[in-house]
Formats: sequence, C-alpha cells, structure tokens
Amino acid sequence: MLKQGDLAPNFSGINQKGEIISLSEFKGKKIILYFYPKDNTSGCSAEACSLRDSNNFFLSKGFAVIGVSADSEKSHNGFAEKHNLPFNLIADTERKIIDLYGVWGEKKNYGKTYFGLLRTTFIISENGVIEKVFPKVDTKNHAEQIIKALGL
Repeated sequence: MLKQGDLAPNFSGINQKGEIISLSEFKGKKIILYFYPKDNTSGCSAEACSLRDSNNFFLSKGFAVIGVSADSEKSHNGFAEKHNLPFNLIADTERKIIDLYGVWGEKKNYGKTYFGLLRTTFIISENGVIEKVFPKVDTKNHAEQIIKALGL
C-alpha cells in the first residue's frame, strides 16, 4: 500500500457515465481518492453518503472526490443515481488502479480469510503527493474523519 509522502500513481478509468477520468486532469486540485469494496452494500453506501453530504464543503476547500471499486460502470451508475452521488465513481473491473495503490489484500470476515479490496482513502495534494492515508475508515462519519484529520 502507498503511504504518506509517496507520489500518487496516475491512472485512467471509466466513470459511471462512461467518461474517461484520469488523475492527471485534476492537477492543481486536491483529491479525496477513496477505494470501497462494493456498490449498494451498507458500509459502502454509508461512506458514499457521508462524502456526498460534505461534497460542497470539500469543493469549497479545493478538493475533488473520486471513488474507485471493482464494480462495473453500470453498477456504479445505479449506485450513483440511487444515492444522488455528485462525484466520479471509477469502474476498475480489471483492478489496475486498485493494484497501483496497493489496496487489494487479505481480509477477515466472520472467521473466514479471503482476498478483497481494502477500504482505504488517500488524500492527494495539488502536486500529486499523498498527504494522508486512511486505512481505517469510519464509514458513517468518513467526511468528518477527513475534515478533522486535515484540520479543515
């Protein structure tokens, strides 16, 4: 997994509207890049809605929010419409971005061990440097978690 101080790897992917989104097009903006396991699950919905509810605040502070999961463009589109999400959700079905950021790994749930996407958020500076990593996300209060940690 990438860490604070690392240069954020550039990527391109398809968002929920079928548009190609690249990290490089956000140069000069701060990015909240969040990786989440699955559309329309309780934790992922809570996290997305927390970020949605603070999206205007983040925009006013110069941040853009981008979500990434291995779900399809169609799945992302339904998820974004259902929860009125105003930001890009990138469909990383081949796990290229997920692997670039090192957020695929071993997980445990109900005593079972398996591999999956590790819910993680990266704060990326205007210069493309990772300023903060959240490996432990408070899904219901994630926006507040970010605001408090960054002193916004």
